[in-house]
Amino acid sequence: MKIAVYDSHRFEKAPFEEGNKRYGFELVFLEPRLTPETAVLAQGFPVVCCFTNDRLSAETLKVLKEKGVRLVALRSAGFNHVDLKEAARLSIKVVRVPAYSPHAVAEHAVCLILALNRKIHRAYSCVRELNFSLDGLVGFDLNGKTVGLIGTGRIGQVFARIMTGFGCQVLAHDVKPDAELSGTYTSLDEIYRKSDIISLHVPLTPETRHLIDEKALARMKRGVMIINTGRGALIETHALVSALKSGHVGSAGLDVYEEEENFFFQDLSGQVLQDDTLARLLTFPNVLITSHQAFLTEEALRNIAETTLANIHEFEQGLPLRNEVSAS
Repeated sequence: MKIAVYDSHRFEKAPFEEGNKRYGFELVFLEPRLTPETAVLAQGFPVVCCFTNDRLSAETLKVLKEKGVRLVALRSAGFNHVDLKEAARLSIKVVRVPAYSPHAVAEHAVCLILALNRKIHRAYSCVRELNFSLDGLVGFDLNGKTVGLIGTGRIGQVFARIMTGFGCQVLAHDVKPDAELSGTYTSLDEIYRKSDIISLHVPLTPETRHLIDEKALARMKRGVMIINTGRGALIETHALVSALKSGHVGSAGLDVYEEEENFFFQDLSGQVLQDDTLARLLTFPNVLITSHQAFLTEEALRNIAETTLANIHEFEQGLPLRNEVSAS
């Protein structure tokens, strides 16, 4: 079976080629992202394999259908970039990778906390210029601090265990509480009022879009640290910028950004940044941004490849699709 792998990156090819030894699919790695314009490249491919910033809009899906595509295999857990209703109408199946390495994302969230708190990014730059002063590098003990956890799925549970290990009190919120969580479930309002650090681990849905907006930020403790390794649109970015400017938000660690599809996973170092909001965020010394790399570990890449290829194998063999997603 021929598979068009859109928005492919060098770090993905080896895990996919290794995993494919079991199946023998014909993998064609394409650099362009999937858009209505690039969907024509799928001519002759019954399967397209897509990444987080591919745009599977109704328009894109219609072109894919015309080109003979019958399956969209996502290399991600999130599927908010797919018009599932249109996919169903066109009889295009959609599968995903529901869990690749919760440890990878949870550990990256903790990495952002530690780096922001102890000013590692600033210290690194200073020392390289022979500035060994400690002024401006004061952090705080994590032990005894209150951490607000929004979303207690696989990633959230790993994150909770790590923060409990630091001696933090974990306050959690989720629409589906888990009795095994290392923390205490409570309301969002209490999390906002009491947390020194708030970390987001929920999927992006209509209900969670801009979960952190101006009103939510106003209810938080002054000086709160906000961490987002989920989806960019969980935070209303303009409201976050205002809260950072006023000092109400003490720091922010962001692995995702609302408009990231125009910038992330690309080398734009020789260009002028065209997003004023992202440019403003990059000026804050108390903001640390990474380019959607929380998932990027050897283990996660291997699991993504293996699950994606297994999903396609199930489709090829007419087996039940264990990881299918639908509008319902």
